[in-house]
Amino acid sequence: MIDRAALAAFSAVLRTGSFEGAAVQLGVTQSAVSQRVKGLEERFGSALIRRTRPATPTEAGRRLLAHAEAVGLLEQDLLRDLGQTAPDAPLRIAVTADSLATWVIAALAEVEGVLFDLVIDDQDHSADLLRGGEVAGAITASDRPVPGCDALPLGCLSYIAFAAPGFVRRHFPDGVTAGALARAPALTFNRKDRLQRAWARAATGTQPVLPTHYIGSTHAITEAGLAGLGWGVNPDAMIAPLVAEGRLVDLDPAIRVDTPLYWQVPRRMAPALAGVTRALRRAAPGGAQGR
Repeated sequence: MIDRAALAAFSAVLRTGSFEGAAVQLGVTQSAVSQRVKGLEERFGSALIRRTRPATPTEAGRRLLAHAEAVGLLEQDLLRDLGQTAPDAPLRIAVTADSLATWVIAALAEVEGVLFDLVIDDQDHSADLLRGGEVAGAITASDRPVPGCDALPLGCLSYIAFAAPGFVRRHFPDGVTAGALARAPALTFNRKDRLQRAWARAATGTQPVLPTHYIGSTHAITEAGLAGLGWGVNPDAMIAPLVAEGRLVDLDPAIRVDTPLYWQVPRRMAPALAGVTRALRRAAPGGAQGR
């Protein structure tokens, strides 16, 4: 058996980012936290925490953290079933930036008694966080389950390419062509984001090299488009109202890039996460799948 006090200290260091923060959270001395973590590392024969600022887990530490979160979730679930107050350890899940900007917040607001620690990443890569044991569940674009997990469909996010009217007049006077896209700056979330390239390929039948601004925020990409900084691809639900108002232009109404979404959750944690799963599936673009 793993010592529960040591496991709590280990988890608290990674939640707060420091041994000092863990000591304050647990109401013990920093020396006690250090001794408990050291005891775990001696037992496992491996370093579990990198002493950086903030503190981060090693590979072995990520595995232990996943175990700690699974145990914590099951304990919270049991305490709630027994009518007792559950500890307030946050649930760490990976969500996509575009889902967070459009529907995830409404879903999580329906879940009572759970604190959330949201890790934001591109939908094509959030599964890596689950695979590495860094999160308890993840919204992904892949229907291929991470080993030990189930992948539950959430429907599709539909994306629209857009730009400000003035930007369109300057950069696309003859329409959206491969040559024009090779010159007009795009607005891209990060270097893993493939939506702009997918839309350009669908629009032109080629794959032009896109000059791009990297802006790591879905909302900021919309604002940058409104300001005329570049053209972008964002969820239809965000952009369509601005197109209707005339503030943005739909670059090609015939083209939408649909991205399927899945909620991946470890089978061993599925019972404890059942409420979160129901809320996500109800609020997701697919609608009412979890009822």
